[in-house]
Amino acid sequence: MSNSPVKAQAKGAGRVSAESNSAVGEQGAPKRAKTTNRKSVPEPGRTAEPRSSRAAGTGSTRAAESESRRAAKSKLESEPRRAAKPESRLAMVRRARRVNRELAEVYPYAHPELDFRNSFELLVATVLSAQTTDLRVNQTTPALFAKYPTPEDLAAAVPEEVEELIRPTGFFRAKTKSIMGLSAALRDDFGGEVPGRLEDLVKLPGVGRKTAFVVLGNAFGVPGITVDTHFMRLARRWKWTESDDPVKIEAEVATIFPKSEWTMLSHRVIFHGRRICHARKPACGACPITHLCPSYGEGETDPEKAAKLLKYEKGGFPGQRLNPPPDYPGRPAPPLGASG
Repeated sequence: MSNSPVKAQAKGAGRVSAESNSAVGEQGAPKRAKTTNRKSVPEPGRTAEPRSSRAAGTGSTRAAESESRRAAKSKLESEPRRAAKPESRLAMVRRARRVNRELAEVYPYAHPELDFRNSFELLVATVLSAQTTDLRVNQTTPALFAKYPTPEDLAAAVPEEVEELIRPTGFFRAKTKSIMGLSAALRDDFGGEVPGRLEDLVKLPGVGRKTAFVVLGNAFGVPGITVDTHFMRLARRWKWTESDDPVKIEAEVATIFPKSEWTMLSHRVIFHGRRICHARKPACGACPITHLCPSYGEGETDPEKAAKLLKYEKGGFPGQRLNPPPDYPGRPAPPLGASG
């Protein structure tokens, strides 16, 4: 019984020895023992700060940092902002193609807005549409084509009688000369048929690239970009081009879109220009593609006021065609002299 305390001490010593061995590192160096409840001792030359003063110091430091951040923010806001980074060519092309896709959803019924039954009527109507509306042309051509249905008939007409018929379209003397001249050329050089090639069409009196592409795209299914005043305006507003030359605009836009889209792109852009994105006062507040327009804000942005600027079917008014396609959602235009 007297040996039991000794044994206990021995066991205790064994435990201490084991613990001390475990405190030796892998390289045989003793590890720093963890200490608890150790009171911090101030470094020589420094006196311990009371806890309350440390807390007060922390609060004042935070307040100073907050004030510094506010001052920096105020300075940043007062400085002039840097100009936005110019849009890259790739970003512009992607945005332009998205504009085309979204316009296709807005105007799934986009079409040429001239009434015609054949390529000759389309050619003549397009020449007459210069400096006037398609609506006025559509109201004028029924009587013209009823009297002169073929190139041979129009080529042999009395100029004064033709002038009287097309007077509502404006510039009627110059236009009479053009449509009678092209009719004579069709009769003499193309067997009375409208040619389906650009190089032939532009040789006809009064026919330029715009007119030629209207005829090629809508009578022959040949892709082309029709750069009229509406197309020019919107291409510049959307930053597709900076040019004001129709031929250069045509060439630049042609590099943005696949050829298969050219004809329908022309219809969609022209539709949008006539109905919403007007020349003098665009209806920005009623435009469905403002998120893609770098010129948003040039026109009326208030939705209610912008809605009053909408034209044709978008504004609840008749369209430009007396005989629109079956899928046209608006009302047909009235004949010349009719009300409504």
